[in-house]
This record gives sequence, C-alpha cells and structure tokens, in this order.
Amino acid sequence: MDFEPLAEPSSTPPLQARPAEGVLSKIFLNQKGLRGGWRLLVYAAFVAALGAGGGIILQHFIHPTRGVFSFGYSFTFEVFSFLVVFGAALIMSRIEGRAPDVYGLPLRGAFGKLFWQGCLIGLVEVSALIGLIAAFGGYSFGEIALHGSALLRWGILWAVFFVFVGLFEEFLFRGYTQYTLADSIGFWPAAILLSLLFGSVHLENPGEGWVGAASVVMIGLVFAFALRRTGNLWLVVAWHASFDFGETFLYSVPNSGMVFEGHLSNASLQQGKVWLTGGTVGPEGSVFSFLTMGVLALAIHFLFPAKESKPAEIQGNQAT
Repeated sequence: MDFEPLAEPSSTPPLQARPAEGVLSKIFLNQKGLRGGWRLLVYAAFVAALGAGGGIILQHFIHPTRGVFSFGYSFTFEVFSFLVVFGAALIMSRIEGRAPDVYGLPLRGAFGKLFWQGCLIGLVEVSALIGLIAAFGGYSFGEIALHGSALLRWGILWAVFFVFVGLFEEFLFRGYTQYTLADSIGFWPAAILLSLLFGSVHLENPGEGWVGAASVVMIGLVFAFALRRTGNLWLVVAWHASFDFGETFLYSVPNSGMVFEGHLSNASLQQGKVWLTGGTVGPEGSVFSFLTMGVLALAIHFLFPAKESKPAEIQGNQAT
C-alpha cells in the first residue's frame, strides 16, 4: 500500500532555548521547547492577522449582496480561508524549524493516489446514504435540471469549490492544530477535542440539530482515524469534498442546511421523517449516516493497516 505513517511531532525544533530554572520557564517551556498550547496561540494570532489584513484588501474587490448567495464570493472566501490557515502554518514551520509537510498536506502527495481514493470513498458514502434514504421512501431524484454546457460548467465549478472547502476545513481542524495539540496531549485526545469543536461549529448551520452535529463529530473522528492510518490529509480532503459534491450537485439535496443553485436535478426529501432524511439540514443528519460512517471506518482499518513499530531499543540495536 502506497502511503507513509503519520509523522510524529519532532522533538528538536530550533526555536527552543534550553529551559532555564524558574516559574516562567515551567509555564512556557518543556523539554521540547515552547509548549504546544502557546504555539497554538501564536498560530491563532497569525491566522487572525492574515485574515484581518487579507479581508481588508478583499473588501475593495468583492462586494457581496447581503442575504443573497454568490458562488463567486463563496468560492473566493473558501480559497482565501484556506490560504490564511495554511499560510499561518507555513510561518510556524519556519519558526519551529519543521518542514510544513508534517502538518498534513505534503506537496509531493498533492492530488495523488490517496486523493483519488478519497474521492471514490466520499462518492460511495453519499451514494450509499442517499440509497438507504430512498429505499425507505425518503428521497426522490426528480427531473434533470441542467443540460448541455450548463451541466458541465456547474459540475466543474462545484468540484473545484468543494476541494477548497475540504482543504480549508480539514487543515483547520486536522492540520497544524491536530499536530500541535497532539504534541501536548496525545493524538486521540486532540482528535476528540477538535472533532467536538468541528461539530459545535456546524450547529450554526441553518436547521442543524444535535443529531446532525453528532454526525459531524463522528465523521471528524473517522477522518482523524484515516489521517492516523494514511499519514496525511489528502485522502480526507478528497473524501470531504466528494461527499459535499454528491449532496449539492449529484443528488441535489441540502448540504449542511443549504440548497445551492446549479444542482443536477429537482430532487426532494420527504417531509416529516427527519430521522430518515435529516430534514432541512440534509442527509448528513439522517440516522443512516452513522451506519455508513461506521462501515467506512472499518474499510479504512482494512485498506490502510497500521504499521508495526518496533521498540526504540531494538531499532538501536539493529542499527549498530
């Protein structure tokens, strides 16, 4: 299987001065240098600064109409948001003396095998989910709404749009933040905390409820598991993107509470069966989403088996 194990946080970043004795050194430093929590605060400050500065510049070029969806503005926002969180991580990589690849998006893996595997997994998940809802009478595909060049144009636009959605959200919650927080409290405690935050953010979406938010928390944990097994974020970026593409374009249903223009058909979800269809939030709020995510977590377990790691002392003996 063509993948690398998840890189462990480096123990020798150059920004560390040797911890001196004293109260302040114990607060700010550990044996690895600046503590992970403080590094996250510095990262957040860079994100805020880049976001504010870049936002002021963008306002001179883009003027959205309040309450009206604009594909161009939304696309620009997603690209800009990704550049901000990734750009801040690039700055931190220079400060910490690490290659930025360790934060989850190695350039050499960009749009490679893992990415296309993720595209397939996401499409399989959303298709299985819609299929289950349809089998219980909760979904109707309707008539085709796009034809000819419009179909091709919207298909390409939404595909590119959701790649940037995947890049932004996955790097925000499972990139630098996951790597650095894991350095302080361990991989899975960090993944659980960030997945809970991921779910709470989605509660702000129109029509979102606790079932939908719980679904988001679970997919966050599944994505973290995939990150752990594959070693980077390219599979989950594509998985995230293709699932959203399937909801919005292919099956033309609400995506996190929003129905966008440029969808393939005049599809409909049956009213009154929120447990089945997810209601206004869309299929991600269906109870069947937990089933599909569980099955795919098992698939990740078998497709990307964990590599056995040997004790350090054995490795040292073999090296000599």
